[in-house]
Amino acid sequence: MLMTRSVFLPFALPDIDQNEHDLIRQTLDSGWITTGPLVRRFEREFAAFVGAKHAVAVNSCTAAMHLALEAIGLQRGDEVITTPYTFAATAEVIRYFDAKPVLVDICAEDFNIDPERIEAAITPRTRAIIPVHIAGLAARLDEIREIASRHQLAIIEDAAHAFPTHYKGRMIGQALPGIQHAVCFSFYATKTITTGEGGMIVTDDDQIAERCRIMALHGISRDAWKRYTAEGSWYYEIIAPGYKYNMTDIAAAIGLAQLAKAERMASRRRVIAQMYHDAFSDLPEVQIPLDPASYCSESESQESNLQENKRQSHAWHLYMLRLNLEQLTIDRGRFIELLKAHNIGASVHFIPLHLHPYYREVYKYQPQDFPIAYQQYLREVSLPIYSKMSDEDVNDVITAVRTIVAQHRR
Repeated sequence: MLMTRSVFLPFALPDIDQNEHDLIRQTLDSGWITTGPLVRRFEREFAAFVGAKHAVAVNSCTAAMHLALEAIGLQRGDEVITTPYTFAATAEVIRYFDAKPVLVDICAEDFNIDPERIEAAITPRTRAIIPVHIAGLAARLDEIREIASRHQLAIIEDAAHAFPTHYKGRMIGQALPGIQHAVCFSFYATKTITTGEGGMIVTDDDQIAERCRIMALHGISRDAWKRYTAEGSWYYEIIAPGYKYNMTDIAAAIGLAQLAKAERMASRRRVIAQMYHDAFSDLPEVQIPLDPASYCSESESQESNLQENKRQSHAWHLYMLRLNLEQLTIDRGRFIELLKAHNIGASVHFIPLHLHPYYREVYKYQPQDFPIAYQQYLREVSLPIYSKMSDEDVNDVITAVRTIVAQHRR
């Protein structure tokens, strides 16, 4: 088999340039390397970017979701509705409280939680819903918010993939009216912007923001970092047994440099996604991901479609290609092996939670308990998509996929 490229293309790489180096150097030279003024600046600029009143920077999206659930008062024995099609963190933070994650199957078209299945999962113990915006495409928040409002439930959005994403004219991160609400972002190394490790809670709810800020740093009742500034005081009070979830100024320096070029990086991801769409749309052996354009019905006018597209956007954190396995002579595992043989990195997102040993053993789940999640998982392949990819890199991925399909179609 002829190899597509001589150098391996990693599945994901951060887009780092001199600006990150300069801001990190300035931070190191300042002598303030843990939580300090740069963290507060990053919080202000991120809140302004997404249109939120408050932003609280922490060391991971996992920490962000944990704090948000603590802030709404989640207790032992409570239930939180979420999706099986997500990473471990979404459900594990519920278990931190000895509460129960209640899984609801996904929509086949976009991998997001199916709002039409949520109502049947609600019980008197249900306290919140955690929708996950898979790959950077927003879940159907209007329907989810209506259900939450009717049942007096909180919504904690897992927006680890969804920066920057728009849903019906609002950016993910903006308030959902009439309910307890927070949005949690990830700045892990593979995300659309990174701080190495890091996360952010955004909310318009003053009480949630204040509680998250306190609990993120040992339950101290004031900004602990100010103790060592000229305007600070040695005195502090611990009002709750908090956590050690604070972001450092070193991480915030990276975040500020990343935020400054977020639009450029997002634009590049959209270009790559379109190159993939164009290259694979004629292949019956694969299914390309849902794009916001397809939210519009075929009966709507071209002008209406255009306006709707402006109101919807996909962050393209992931490009989740699906294989139509009945039209191929190989399975998903072999497809990924062949991509690697072409020096193309790939991954799978995600192994559904109910397939993992912990959830199988504790909740007695079987694969077909969530049949849509299970079936879609079996045929999903995530292709490289990140702003550092050149057109040549993208074309190498396209060539590899088309070559493998041509060699293994039925």
